[in-house]
Amino acid sequence: MAVSKIKVVNIIGRMEELDAVTAICGRSGEMHPENTLSFYSNPDKFLPITDEDPYAEPLRRLTDVLKANRLQPVQSSQKALRKMDMDLKRAEEYVDSFCEKMENLRQQREESQQKMLEYRNSAEETIHFTGLDLDLDAIRNCKFIKVRFGCLPKESYEKLNQYDQNPYIIFFPCTEESEKYWGVYFSPIDQVSEVDRIFTSLYFQRTRLSELHSTPEHMVEAMKEAFEKEALREQELQKKLVENWEKEKAECSRVFSWLTQQSVFFGIRKYAAHYNDNFILTGWIPASAEHSLRRELDRLKTVEFEFRDASEEMPHSPPVKLKNKKLFSPFEFFVDLYGLPSYDEIDPTPFVAVTYILLFGMMFGDLGQGLLVSLTGYLMWKLKNMPLGRILIPCGISSAFFGLVFGSVFGFEHWLDPMYRAMGFSEKPIEVMEPSTTNIIIYSAVGIGIFLMLAAILINIYSSVKRKHWENAFFGPNGVAGLIFYGGIVAGFGGQLVFGWQIVTPLYIVLVIALPLLVIFFREVLGGLVEKRTDWKPESWGGFIMQNFFEVFEFLLSYASNTISFLRVGAFVLVHVGMMTVVFTLADMTTGVLYVLVVAVGNVVIMAMEGLLVGIQALRLEFYEMFSRFFDGAGRPFKPVRLPFPVQ
Repeated sequence: MAVSKIKVVNIIGRMEELDAVTAICGRSGEMHPENTLSFYSNPDKFLPITDEDPYAEPLRRLTDVLKANRLQPVQSSQKALRKMDMDLKRAEEYVDSFCEKMENLRQQREESQQKMLEYRNSAEETIHFTGLDLDLDAIRNCKFIKVRFGCLPKESYEKLNQYDQNPYIIFFPCTEESEKYWGVYFSPIDQVSEVDRIFTSLYFQRTRLSELHSTPEHMVEAMKEAFEKEALREQELQKKLVENWEKEKAECSRVFSWLTQQSVFFGIRKYAAHYNDNFILTGWIPASAEHSLRRELDRLKTVEFEFRDASEEMPHSPPVKLKNKKLFSPFEFFVDLYGLPSYDEIDPTPFVAVTYILLFGMMFGDLGQGLLVSLTGYLMWKLKNMPLGRILIPCGISSAFFGLVFGSVFGFEHWLDPMYRAMGFSEKPIEVMEPSTTNIIIYSAVGIGIFLMLAAILINIYSSVKRKHWENAFFGPNGVAGLIFYGGIVAGFGGQLVFGWQIVTPLYIVLVIALPLLVIFFREVLGGLVEKRTDWKPESWGGFIMQNFFEVFEFLLSYASNTISFLRVGAFVLVHVGMMTVVFTLADMTTGVLYVLVVAVGNVVIMAMEGLLVGIQALRLEFYEMFSRFFDGAGRPFKPVRLPFPVQ
């Protein structure tokens, strides 16, 4: 339940064995390569390796052809790839041959499809003029008359009466559609410009039949025959393409997998540096992978290597790999949203998991709705592989548990009364809407907030001590001084208000409140002295005092506002009952099936709306009220180079 232990590996060898090293690192799937030059203070003698990937171009061509034809190669296993007898020249020759054949077939098929489209469109346009009994060849040979085929909106057709004084503005409709007429108009050649202008203003859309011969009826039949002939040709080409793929599928998949693997391996080279005929490669690996990687590297003749703990390389920000138990691991999704922990920082995932599940359940306490939330989460995870689904499963169970405590099942507040009486209770344990219970819920919410804030401060103290950040651990607002101050305020004044404790004395105020506050005020000076920093003394004491006055004031406000924010936990307990009361009020206005329908729909709406609101508010409490006190989230993810193939 922490950040996995990481090691940094430095590999040195002759250039002729660099490809073997990158292959070992790539196959392991456990190495996160790093820019080698960044690990050396004087890298002048080293040069980066900038060789162009020779596998990239044939892989790109092959990928483009496969995508264009919507073909999916079968991924070879890493075990099969190790046994594969292949080299770049053979792979390129195969890619050239395969791509040429597949591209020719695809282009011919696309040309055939384009012709089919043209035949169909032409037939659809020509069929509108089949009733005119015209000889298209004779029309084309007319020397003194121009003929225009096309369509005219019905509104424009009605406006033709406005041109009754012009004997050439006549439209002969042939076929009719819902919003337009298809037909033809004629014009003397010396009047055609004016006639065309008028019809254009009436939104006439011209259809050009200049390439057609004989009659429209004959051309429609000819185009249908040509379309059917081309369709047969397209089917034959598609059949050839499928047959060729079935024939080449196995070999193509092998070449594709090999090229992908080699390109991945070659990509590791860009992180290395070389000096004359020697190379240096640096990267991060999980400590658990050291033994297997060491065993593989030992087989190489010129290669030497060393492994060091990542804690020795903190200036280089070691990448972070989280490792949590099955119950907690789904909540790594929330941690990643905020930011991964640094390598030497505490992993907050278990804390988030426990607190988020409890807060969600408290605010959304309903047995029936909680079980439905769990079921919904399970389906989201199994069917859609959504990370949020795995989170909803335990949250729904928590809601169901608190629903048992509150006695709420789909908003029915007394369905579980027989069970409670069988257990020896006179009534359900908590009646949310009773005034006395409401006050207890509100006070309990504040108490939960105080407890969680104190826990967050304690985590920060532990984390800061672990990282040797003494200023933050002892003198900061979330360190020992802040713990004493906040705990003193809560115990002194809160204890007096709730339990009647009389512990607030002048000495108590000086030692538990004033002194810690003074330490927080001078935290930078005290931290600088303890950490032996040379810049511990402020450049200007006046500026220092002014700045820290406002910062301490902000800290005081954050203590108060963060504590009050937990009132929302109690508020949502009451909101759930209130919203369900509204549903039942509406349902009581109906009877029979309609009553059941109102209750069912109301439950669905409230479950969706309240689930969203509670989820957001619980996450807000995590991020702003707790995370901000102990978690920086400045880490970067561990991203090893991995082959996209199965191992076996």
